[in-house]
Amino acid sequence: MSLAKYEVFSAVVELGSLTRTAEKLGLTQSAVSHAIASLETEWGFALLTRGRAGIGLTPNGARVLKHVRDVIQRSELLKQEVASIQGLETGTVRIGTFTSISTQWLPGIMKWFQAEHPAIEIKLLEGDYDEINDWITSGAVDFGFVSLTAARPFDIIPLTKDNLLCIVPDESPYREMTVMSLAQLQAEPFIMPKWGKESDLLRIIKINRLSLNIKYEVLEDQAIMAMVKNGLGISILPAMVLYEALDGIHMIGLEGDPYRTIVLAAVSFKQLSPAARKFKKHITAWLSEQQVSL
Repeated sequence: MSLAKYEVFSAVVELGSLTRTAEKLGLTQSAVSHAIASLETEWGFALLTRGRAGIGLTPNGARVLKHVRDVIQRSELLKQEVASIQGLETGTVRIGTFTSISTQWLPGIMKWFQAEHPAIEIKLLEGDYDEINDWITSGAVDFGFVSLTAARPFDIIPLTKDNLLCIVPDESPYREMTVMSLAQLQAEPFIMPKWGKESDLLRIIKINRLSLNIKYEVLEDQAIMAMVKNGLGISILPAMVLYEALDGIHMIGLEGDPYRTIVLAAVSFKQLSPAARKFKKHITAWLSEQQVSL
């Protein structure tokens, strides 16, 4: 079986587009279509659905995807092990991440890593906690950054605690407060961050039986801050997100000092490729140098 066909199938699922897959892999769109059609003919069932919403997986396609990605991962692992034995460095590290990690940590880590290992390629997939968990499970990434609350039963390495803070517009009557009670959150229009189904904020709401007046659900942190600035509601964001907070918003501590614990997660750290193991070590070393810890 041609590994190239597996890589095409995996890339189409990841990118959701034959055109983007062709561009990424340096192929023609007809070559991408032919690779998928060849797999479907060989296996005797359809892998993809095509509709107005884009490309999706058939139930059978979903069943085989993890196995396909396992084969790709094992091939990459073999290639890197052989290169390591030969005294060479090569390979690709795929990382699942979310916005604040991509903004604050990864540029510094990647710059340091690439200076020492220029032949190793780094690829980032950015999403919410649910998407990152799915990518780890399916093998789309070697490991990912997630919140401990949201992490599935993976191998994990705790990295840091990140306080959750309430943000209000400058003209809010709450702005002079140093700590806001959780009950007070219920009195104002609330902008809910979309972090995933098992986020720290949803856990706090559930544990404290809060009934928030949710007006909007928003994915992008910068959009949430802009909406708060314009008086559309209040919200809760992690301190890491707020290091470059917009003018016109004010940060307030929350009752009980809630926080999220950021962890690095993988199906198995022992089974990482040589390149992924090197990058993992650079993550922990860089954080230690920056004095970021629990």
